[in-house]
Amino acid sequence: SREMSVECFVTGGTGFIGQHLLANLSAKGHTLRVLMRRPERLAALREQVDSLGGCATRVFAVAGDLEQDNLGLSLADQEVLRRASVIFHLGAHFAWGLSMEQSRAVNVAGAKRVALLAAEQKSRLVMIGGYMLNNHEHLQRIGIDPRQPELTNWPAVYRRVGGYEASKLEAHFATQQVMSAKGGEMTVVHPATVCGHSRTGHILDGQPLVALICNLVQGKMTAVPGTAEHWLPLVTVDYLVELVAVCAFDPAMVGQELLALDDQTPNLRELLAQVAKPLGLKSPKHHISLRLLKWLLSIPPVAWFLNTKPEALDFIQTTRFNTAAVEQFANRHRIVKPDIRQALQHTATFVNAYYIAKGQAL
Repeated sequence: SREMSVECFVTGGTGFIGQHLLANLSAKGHTLRVLMRRPERLAALREQVDSLGGCATRVFAVAGDLEQDNLGLSLADQEVLRRASVIFHLGAHFAWGLSMEQSRAVNVAGAKRVALLAAEQKSRLVMIGGYMLNNHEHLQRIGIDPRQPELTNWPAVYRRVGGYEASKLEAHFATQQVMSAKGGEMTVVHPATVCGHSRTGHILDGQPLVALICNLVQGKMTAVPGTAEHWLPLVTVDYLVELVAVCAFDPAMVGQELLALDDQTPNLRELLAQVAKPLGLKSPKHHISLRLLKWLLSIPPVAWFLNTKPEALDFIQTTRFNTAAVEQFANRHRIVKPDIRQALQHTATFVNAYYIAKGQAL
């Protein structure tokens, strides 16, 4: 079921998921136009796309910025982008400790601008959400009723979960509203925390899992956060982008949401054991309660030493998710799900080789 080669517009193409998506789509013959604040970095991006198994000559830069009206696009580029039949919105400002203003500027206003563009030119919008949107108890707990998102007191949500997570949640409901008002077609894929590539372990620095692995290697992870029930739901980047790429061309996925989460992800203690294994490290066996850990992290020198932000702990949870829909989708499209334990080992090896060894050499 090889679809015709089409033109795609991608935001967030330089990010971790973005690079792998560009490699996946370009290898399938699609033409990709990537929104770039610094289009002069196209050569480096193309090199990366090639190294990840893609076809760099099908990747082009479009100068623009999610924070500007009309995405800061020139009239000529707006014309070129009308040919895009699919728009992939991955662009987001990811960092801990963002203020409401900072995170809203890119994550919410930017998402709305992309949705508007998609609706106006009748492009299919494929957006990256986040798996916490599938955790309804969590949403209720932080003051969001998914059936009536317009009643949400957003400043209160931002205070509760921090700028990044709150803005991703707000963006989701804001884009849905734009698309339903304008009659646009949208599909949302909600990834769990992203693990490295299942075979190469490739992952970008700055990903939450990299910090976790570095902390383990540097001996800062002496206890397992939470209980035996706590886990950090994962998805490998290659499985994720294959799901994203395929669902963009599946008419049945219009108006649908897909949870990209591997229910075979082990609990946190076992996850740390898998990470430690290829590095020949001991992994922690004892648990520390999340409440105690959060309290400890409120003490600046402790937070500095443990190299952990309290916001990062919100992703460690006991909720289980129903992954029947994604399993069925993957089976229907013959997408094979890689082994998450092997992917974790490969990711640990990659992180150790490229981020830790380099850091120690400095």
